[in-house]
Amino acid sequence: MKAKDWLGFVPFIGMLGGVPFVNRVEPYVLGMPFVLFWIVLWVIITSGIMAVVNRLDPANREEERG
Repeated sequence: MKAKDWLGFVPFIGMLGGVPFVNRVEPYVLGMPFVLFWIVLWVIITSGIMAVVNRLDPANREEERG
């Protein structure tokens, strides 16, 4: 598997694997309980990771379409 394939597992591990460790109400971050903030943070991080995967995918490169 290439690096772009492994990047797809990072959000899965961060969101589902991390929730049992951050499952608490306090501290509040941006007015949200910490576990809710953790999930929202991973939704944003997932968007960035998927953008990187899209850039690394050879099917999406402009130079090779020519």
